[in-house]
Amino acid sequence: MSSAKTPRSVISQLSDLKSGEKATFFALLAEKTKNSTRDGKAYFICRFRDARRTATMMVWADSDFIKDCEEEWIAGGFYKIHGAYFEHEKYGPQIEIDKIRPVEKRDEQEGFDIGEYVKKSRFDSEEMFRELIELVRRHVATPALADLTVGLLETHSQAIKKLPATQRTYYPFQGGWLEHTLSVTRKALRLAHDYHENYPDSKPPINVELVVAGAALHELGRIGELALPELPTDPVNQTTDGRFYGHLILGRDMLREAARNHPDLDPMLLKLLEHMLLTYLTLPEWGSPRLPLIPEVLILHHADDLDAKMEMYVRCLSGDAATGEFTDRDPVLGKQLFKGRTV
Repeated sequence: MSSAKTPRSVISQLSDLKSGEKATFFALLAEKTKNSTRDGKAYFICRFRDARRTATMMVWADSDFIKDCEEEWIAGGFYKIHGAYFEHEKYGPQIEIDKIRPVEKRDEQEGFDIGEYVKKSRFDSEEMFRELIELVRRHVATPALADLTVGLLETHSQAIKKLPATQRTYYPFQGGWLEHTLSVTRKALRLAHDYHENYPDSKPPINVELVVAGAALHELGRIGELALPELPTDPVNQTTDGRFYGHLILGRDMLREAARNHPDLDPMLLKLLEHMLLTYLTLPEWGSPRLPLIPEVLILHHADDLDAKMEMYVRCLSGDAATGEFTDRDPVLGKQLFKGRTV
């Protein structure tokens, strides 16, 4: 007499579910916050996510899950969930859980992969890094400056390929530093060439290779400011030095230290590059310790600022689930964006 095998559950992706759909899926418990109602009863706000969607689960005092949630559910843990996904008109993506348990080793046979829960760049980090190095080699004509710039990038390549550009503001995901830096370098190069041609009589002329080197290294100090987490799904935190000094000063110090191995580099060129790293934010309230004194910084500043803000706008518009013509208020941008256009 043969026994029937229990069929495997069909695994879905949280980010693929439509409102009202019930399914089995894996999710990371990204956040668990305890609160109390007016009458003193405890409840929890739990936010589960995959790499592309975050949904909220409210666990009230009378829920069957309240004891497990309080005592056993761990923020940063992975769970296999069977439940319904829906989109609330006011509160956005929500889930109602029927069954939940921690992910186990056997779940890998059903497709669980921790790498799928890491928010990361759309582009391959190895390819982006190669292109950044090629841009420097192609457009920085002074050998000592090119060697200094490439050397810094290659020395810190492993961190560069994994770091976000910032913790929460722009490009806040794995590979964000590299995607942002490559994009800024491309834009700054085009602007530098344009202004070099538009102002042929400028004395001194716009230094294109200085702009490229400065763009490639402008956020170098993030390597010392941000600590890579032990697990790729853990949050990225600031280091002590990052909180003390910030990435501008840390980047200048890293540049100055590396330049000791390049005694043939023109001291003035190094001084100008240091000035770019220290002042590209341009304003004291944005963290710049000094105001920019050369036009190359102006080019870098606007390429950087535009690239950062465009990523923030696109991420807000792409990830918003609010109904109506406007997004929910974005906490970083500090405003709502209009999305009701037809052209």
